[in-house]
Amino acid sequence: MDSVQAEIAAAAARMVVEEGLEYGPAKRRAVRQLGLRARAALPDNDALEDAVREYISLFCADTQPQELAALRRHALTWMERLAEFRPHLAGAVWNGTATRLSDIYLQLFCDDPKSAELALIEHDVNYEARTVTGFQGEPVEALSLSSVCPGLAEAVGVHLLVHDLDDVRGALKPDPRGRVPRGDVAAVRALLEIE
Repeated sequence: MDSVQAEIAAAAARMVVEEGLEYGPAKRRAVRQLGLRARAALPDNDALEDAVREYISLFCADTQPQELAALRRHALTWMERLAEFRPHLAGAVWNGTATRLSDIYLQLFCDDPKSAELALIEHDVNYEARTVTGFQGEPVEALSLSSVCPGLAEAVGVHLLVHDLDDVRGALKPDPRGRVPRGDVAAVRALLEIE
């Protein structure tokens, strides 16, 4: 990574941690904020994740571990509620870079894609449905809601990405760094026991 990409990663990391921005928007905003041309080479997500971890260790080491644990406990609560849909935790809450401004991303693997939505309706959960790009690059339905996280005493975003049941086979393939990009209920419980 060259020095310009490192500078973009550092500026974007601050936005991810301090403002809760997602990686893509943070990188684009960092380019504008640094006065670089729009076509500047951006750091990859791994480089940005490393910068986020560094920023957290320098500026948030006293608060972030408790915030992460609270978000993981809240994610586990939702995973247990949605157990029939084989939920897997992903994103910053899974990989350990979440702060109180981070949303929870759960990937559901359903026989019938509408079944998760029907479950929310049956339990009077208000949500917003939209289409997003799934982990395999295909469009998937996302059901987004707001839920009060008891450990933080504030509302956080919970996003349920609804995948086909067959997609679960590819969901646990390690990334280029050898890390599992998502975890099931047992894996999240194990993380909480370590904490």
